[in-house]
This record gives sequence, C-alpha cells and structure tokens, in this order.
Amino acid sequence: RRRDERGPAGTALLHGGLVVASLIALAPVAWLVFLSLGPEKDDYLHPGRILGKLTFSNYSFVLQHTGFFDWFKSTMIVAGGTTLIGVFVAATTGYAVSRMRFPGYKQLMWVLLLTQAFPIAILIVPMYEIFSELDLIDTYWALIVINCTTAVPYSAWLLKGYFDTIPFEIDEAGRVDGLTPFGTFFRLILPLARPGLAVAAFYNFITAVGEVAFATTFMLDDSKYTFAVGLQTFVSEHDAQWNYMAATAVLIAIPVSLFFYLVQKNLVTGLTAGGTKG
Repeated sequence: RRRDERGPAGTALLHGGLVVASLIALAPVAWLVFLSLGPEKDDYLHPGRILGKLTFSNYSFVLQHTGFFDWFKSTMIVAGGTTLIGVFVAATTGYAVSRMRFPGYKQLMWVLLLTQAFPIAILIVPMYEIFSELDLIDTYWALIVINCTTAVPYSAWLLKGYFDTIPFEIDEAGRVDGLTPFGTFFRLILPLARPGLAVAAFYNFITAVGEVAFATTFMLDDSKYTFAVGLQTFVSEHDAQWNYMAATAVLIAIPVSLFFYLVQKNLVTGLTAGGTKG
C-alpha cells in the first residue's frame, strides 16, 4: 500500500477510538434521559428500578404544571438578543482591529481579554447598582447586556483571527468599486466570514442559555425566569425533585440542539480558520 494509506490495524484503532469517544460523550446524555423517565424523585438512587416503570409523566408535569413556556420565551429573547448584538459588536470590533491601525488597537484586544479575569461574584454588586440606577432590573435588556460583556471578548478574538485569513485585496477591490468601509464590511467581508460568525453565534447563544448567576440576581418576576433559573425551582432547602429536573434538562437541550444543527456545517471551518493567525 502507499505510504500515506492506513493499514487495517490503524483503521481499526482509529474507529475504535472514535467509538469510545462517542460513548463517553453520549453516556451523560443517555443517563439524563433515562433518569427523566423515572416517576419518583428518588429513582436516581435506585436506577435499576426505573426499567420496570418507565413513563413520560415527568415531561407532562413540566409542560403543564410549571412555567416552562415562560422560561422558554425568556430564554429565547435573552439568547437571541445576546446572539444578534454580541455577534455584531464582536464582528465590527474584530474587523476594525484586523484591518485598521488606529492608536491602541492592540491594547484594545488585551483590555477585552482582561475583562474575563474578574470573577462573577465581584461584578454582581456593582452591576446591580448600575442597572438599578438605569431602571433595568427585572428586564431582558439587563441580561442581554451582561451576557454580551461575557461573550463579546472571546468572540472578538475569534473573529479577528478569522478576518486575518481573508485577503486584504478584497477590501481594496471594494474601495475601487466605490464601496464605503461599512459597505465593504457588510457586502464583501461578512459573507466570506460566515463560518466564523457561526462559531461566534453559537458561543453567544449557549452562553446566554446557560448563564445562572446574573439571571438569578436580576430577574425578580418568575414569569421572566430563564431555563437556568427555572431549574432551581425544583430545588428547595431540604428537597430536590431530580426527576423533574432531568425532564426539564432534556427539554432545554432541544432548542440548543436545533441551533447547533443550523450552524454545525460552519463550526469546524470557523474554529480551525479562526486560530490560524493572531
């Protein structure tokens, strides 16, 4: 066989490794789904008993007797707003640093990175006071802005690396054709940067869906709870309804999986291309 061709042993080893990695990745998900089919809150202590009494009653309870659909609406508003605003800000920032040489352009990216060094616990109190002064407590805008402060720095670095891979001659061609810098960015660069934008959008989306600390602090109306906060309603001081939590977690995974399906074609390309240049 050719030097670059894998032999039977190498192929078997490769496929075996992929199977093991897939099982490791899928095992927690399968376990969560299995626990969600147990009717009792303590079934997780005796998982073997679930097989004899599998039921979808937990899902019925969550959908009919909790604020699941309110949580879904709030989560989609916050996640959608974070994704749209966060990707726009990150894209314009990354493009400006990649193409323009203004005073402090390198320091700007490091300042963005430095903002990630502060623990959330330190930021909650001052940000609560700021949003109180702005009358944004218990509003979706508060969570959208806060999630953007978390997601934009990483997304800007990612997109800056991706924009570096796009030839500068494309910008020059746009100017020759009479496009303004904004026209070049929106009409020429963004379509070419679709894989990078998909990665940034997915990161912003899952950041907003999974954020707990700020959502718990700033959202006072239970009809505005996000999924992450809604899950906490199943936990009291002396008890936890694990069966309902598992069923809710499975339902939460559905919109995230759908969003992943929409952008997955561009994820690998965006992740690899975004790291080729700094």
